[in-house]
Amino acid sequence: MTTTSISVGLLSFAHGHAHSYTGELLRRSDVTIAGFWDDNQDRANSVAAQYGFRHYESLQELLGAGIDAVIICSENAKHADLTLAAAAAKKHVMCEKPLGISVEEMELMIQACAVNGVQLMTAFPCRYIPAVVEAKKSIDRGDIGEIVAIKGTNRGSMPGDWFVVPSASGGGAVLDHTVHVMDLMNWFVPSDVVDVYAEAATLFHPELEVEDAGMVHVRFGNGVIASLDPSWSRSRSFPTWGDVTMEIIGTNGVISINSFAQKNDLYSNNESKAQWLYWGDGMDAGLVDAFIDAIRSGSAVPITGEDGLKSARVALAALESARLEAPVKL
Repeated sequence: MTTTSISVGLLSFAHGHAHSYTGELLRRSDVTIAGFWDDNQDRANSVAAQYGFRHYESLQELLGAGIDAVIICSENAKHADLTLAAAAAKKHVMCEKPLGISVEEMELMIQACAVNGVQLMTAFPCRYIPAVVEAKKSIDRGDIGEIVAIKGTNRGSMPGDWFVVPSASGGGAVLDHTVHVMDLMNWFVPSDVVDVYAEAATLFHPELEVEDAGMVHVRFGNGVIASLDPSWSRSRSFPTWGDVTMEIIGTNGVISINSFAQKNDLYSNNESKAQWLYWGDGMDAGLVDAFIDAIRSGSAVPITGEDGLKSARVALAALESARLEAPVKL
């Protein structure tokens, strides 16, 4: 039996994840990449040369090219406009995190997709890290009893480029890195965050206009407390882009997650620093597969726009808390 191919358009390669998602799409025999749109000509030329994809000069031309879905990897500030345009054209959407840079625009994105009968999936690949998947199963089995507290980190290296331009990113490290682990906390804890307290500063790169360090503390409605370090505190010599770790404390035990522990350490005279050779399952594969499979089957995407809103709302509240130097209620 012939399987009809899902046609996908790529909206911007501003975020580096666009390349990893592209690789996963190319791996599938039931997906066709119709082309891409990018408003940065230099970036567009580079992508076209690398992959041979057609570059659509007009966003509307790509949206009208008979595609089924789009993947948005633009600057954060453009997520809303691109999602609204795709929804109006009745295309399913997977949008890079954070879903948006304000609660109001994220609510509009969710509403537009619902009204137009298309799916909106937030790109949270950390849900597909093997250690995270097994931790979720363990929590659901009740292996550690009821969760009492969580301590997490998502420390990384300062990315530069548009990530440090407030008008394009909406914020620095706190917005960039809080959302990933906050989504996992929301996934693990059967309750909503009700209080946020955070401190943020520019400690490692004083030239920046955005924060590069922070500590975020939250309290869930069921009493669970959690803390997260989302700082861009890793130097260029750090072997990978960051570290996603969690310690989940329950009434009957503890689960410790080191998301990138599946690795070999490489020390070579050919390199200027130590290298990590990761041998674990790729988290981007699970993310992209879930999006495509949901479109094909007509089932709901596993990570919704509402999920993206829940985590980004906390990150935005953390920035507000740091500005006010006081807790913020949600």
